[in-house]
Amino acid sequence: MEIDNLANTEKAGELFGYPLMIKSKRLAYDGRGNAVAYTKEELPSVVAALGGFDHGLYVERWTPFVKELSVIVARARDNSVSCFPVVETIHKNNICHIVESPADVPDKIKKLAVDIAQKAVKSLEGAGVFAVELFLTKDGQVLLNEVAPRPHNSGHHTIESCYTSQYEQHLRAILGLPLGDPSMKTPAAIMYNILGEDEGEAGFHLAHQLMGKALKIPGANIHWYDKPEMRKLRKMGHITIVGPSKNVVKERLDSLLERETPGSHGVVTPRVAIIMGSDSDLPTMKDAAEILKNFGVPHEVTIVSAHRTPERMYSFASSAKERGIQIIIAGAGGAAHLPGMVASLTPLPVIGVPIRTSSLDGIDSLLSIVQMPKGIPVATVAIGNAANAALLAVRILAAGDADLWDRVIKYQDDLKDTVLTKASKLEAEGWERYLNL
Repeated sequence: MEIDNLANTEKAGELFGYPLMIKSKRLAYDGRGNAVAYTKEELPSVVAALGGFDHGLYVERWTPFVKELSVIVARARDNSVSCFPVVETIHKNNICHIVESPADVPDKIKKLAVDIAQKAVKSLEGAGVFAVELFLTKDGQVLLNEVAPRPHNSGHHTIESCYTSQYEQHLRAILGLPLGDPSMKTPAAIMYNILGEDEGEAGFHLAHQLMGKALKIPGANIHWYDKPEMRKLRKMGHITIVGPSKNVVKERLDSLLERETPGSHGVVTPRVAIIMGSDSDLPTMKDAAEILKNFGVPHEVTIVSAHRTPERMYSFASSAKERGIQIIIAGAGGAAHLPGMVASLTPLPVIGVPIRTSSLDGIDSLLSIVQMPKGIPVATVAIGNAANAALLAVRILAAGDADLWDRVIKYQDDLKDTVLTKASKLEAEGWERYLNL
């Protein structure tokens, strides 16, 4: 609501309630030109702090949001529209500080955010890139905050993380070229703004120290804007870190900033969980742990019984993705319900390992695991072959992890070399000498 005198400002306060956000119409960005009145009595001083009514002011109802989201929308000259993935923006002193892509919100929230962003852009004129900033409320509403008709801080990560960056997309749009693919080419990215920590040379020194540390971080990319003057909280550049999962890039940022992730105590987040119904399954399941260890894949090993600890199974499965787990390997014998029950509780891929039993030699376990109803898939390996379960998990992860992909190729080459070496020895020595007969 526009305000031009104290009376209609007080009326807006009665209508919207307090706290009340008051904004300047012009030159308001990064927290500048915004002020909050917490009571009716504060209105005169807040208005004065923003330059008075002659400066051009308006008010907004206060929004108690739980997350800030952003969608970069590109519109071409032929009115075709393309959206980059929804991201979460984290602010420091009202300035964008960190951007996480993709946003850690349910798919229905992402779809709602994209729908609102597209409607907002369609209500405006012009071709090019638009940044649509949104509020996510506790009750699941997505509210439009503002639209910036330009490449935006919340889209800087696209330079490294997407097939088409926001800058290339902007040029494609305004030149009338086909819009590029905005999807992510890496599973996760996090962008950290290099904000001035001090004035002048002291600030430059701190910024360059940070960039020096970033050079040692896997997946980190540095962008320095070469601004001639350093001021506190001024955006001087940014660092984008790409990696195989959200937890990995967060840990790399924490390492860069020399801080610990809450509760981590320096422990690397596991990407694969190995679970079993009983410790009697461990002699079999340890083979999976050994394979993952050899490939350098962080993993966890624990006991989760579908029958004896159903509450623990539910808690484990429903929280696995949030904890950074990407694949679950579940070993089970006898009734073998664990892999299927876990698969019904999480969208993560589950690989079942039938455990050999004394009664039916593992056939009962195998048949139980593979007989899953349609819509609840469980990949299943041979009886007792936990090593293959781990190798399958590694291959799934390697599809989005270049370093791991190289290790898988090397593993296959080593297998081939082993077979060829044995063949050469057999041919040279003969079968009797080969078998020491």
